[in-house]
Amino acid sequence: MAGGLEPFRFHASEWLTGGIHLIIIVIAAQDDSGALWPYALAAMAFVSFFAWIAAYRRYRQIHDLPTSKVASAAQGYVELFGRSEPLPGEPILSKLTALPCCWFRYYVERRGSGDKWGYEDSGTSVAHFALADDTGQCVVSPEGAEVLSNRKQTWTQGDYRYTEWLLLPKGMLYAIGEFSTQGGAEAELDERADVSAMLSDWKQDQATLLERFDLNRDGRLDLKEWELARLRARREVRKKHAEIRARDGVHILRKPADGRLFLLANELPDKLGRRFAFWSAAHLIVFFGAGIGSFLLFV
Repeated sequence: MAGGLEPFRFHASEWLTGGIHLIIIVIAAQDDSGALWPYALAAMAFVSFFAWIAAYRRYRQIHDLPTSKVASAAQGYVELFGRSEPLPGEPILSKLTALPCCWFRYYVERRGSGDKWGYEDSGTSVAHFALADDTGQCVVSPEGAEVLSNRKQTWTQGDYRYTEWLLLPKGMLYAIGEFSTQGGAEAELDERADVSAMLSDWKQDQATLLERFDLNRDGRLDLKEWELARLRARREVRKKHAEIRARDGVHILRKPADGRLFLLANELPDKLGRRFAFWSAAHLIVFFGAGIGSFLLFV
């Protein structure tokens, strides 16, 4: 249920960018001659440029995508809004507190020498859960998602510090990702392949095959009798396909194969959009400010 952090991206880009800027400033400040400042500002502009692209990309995707209902969502890249729900079966329990949830991430640190905290352990759930609205529900596969959760708690026990993020059942859930329906009217079925597979299965039981289709009882199937078996297989496959399409399909939301944003959040989309718009503007200001400062110092 839990794994490493590599497949997951979290809303920490602003903190990471700020940390890089701080490191650059500290390094430049240690040079009493001031010769490093043009390069430091150029580096800050470089970092801010790519941070602006990332924030603006998220803002545009949140702002431009219309919100769909689960029952009427088109196949492909969609925005959904509803509530998180657990799926039937074994419940998802958070790693640190054992709380029933739909998704969790945890991070454990240990106090070391100099009273500094160091990494000890971490993990993220990959179990499926559901997004439900007033028209239906879809299964969410969270692997590869950027998850933004405001349900965070941190506590210390002895020399260990624990942090846990959760998406709770019945909680608000906003999602952008690749939507597809398996089964139901949208099911993609291959009649030729299924007929071939059925005939191959029948060949495994020669006695039953001959009993059903050896009309002249000569112990083998001639061309006419084999064609009869093929027609019967096609009829049975078409019947099964009709039954599959008559059932309700299973909707699934997952990471887009083309690398577009896969976002899950327990916040309103308007609030998320304003946050990304703010950071986009902030990064752009730093980019121009540091870039102009670097240019003037070089000149």
